[in-house]
Amino acid sequence: MSAQQQAAAVPLDALPRIPVDKDGPVFREPWEAQAFAMTVKLHEGGLFTWPEWAAALSAEIDRAQAAGDPDLGDTYYQHWLKALEGLVVAKTDLSADRLLSRKEAWARAAERSPHGEPILLPEDERG
Repeated sequence: MSAQQQAAAVPLDALPRIPVDKDGPVFREPWEAQAFAMTVKLHEGGLFTWPEWAAALSAEIDRAQAAGDPDLGDTYYQHWLKALEGLVVAKTDLSADRLLSRKEAWARAAERSPHGEPILLPEDERG
């Protein structure tokens, strides 16, 4: 069974929902919500199964704790993003160097974009 077929076989109520509490979304920063959304979208697109995702996130949290992360909850989405980046590199032809280059290009574009306007990469940085 392909990853896409496995993803389609997962019941909708088993998929993650945006974490909320009685006051609303639990994301502290917009990038955390974006990382969550990217993960769900890549899973829906069949890049990885949810068990693969859970294993990658768990391994990343274990590595961080072994390196001294006190696991107070404030670094959770940093681990989330690192696990997502690892899966993307492992499951696509995107190299870690190319991923870093894209992150840096995106950061430069974000810095020069007025607040509330779309962030656009110049042609020479889109590749």
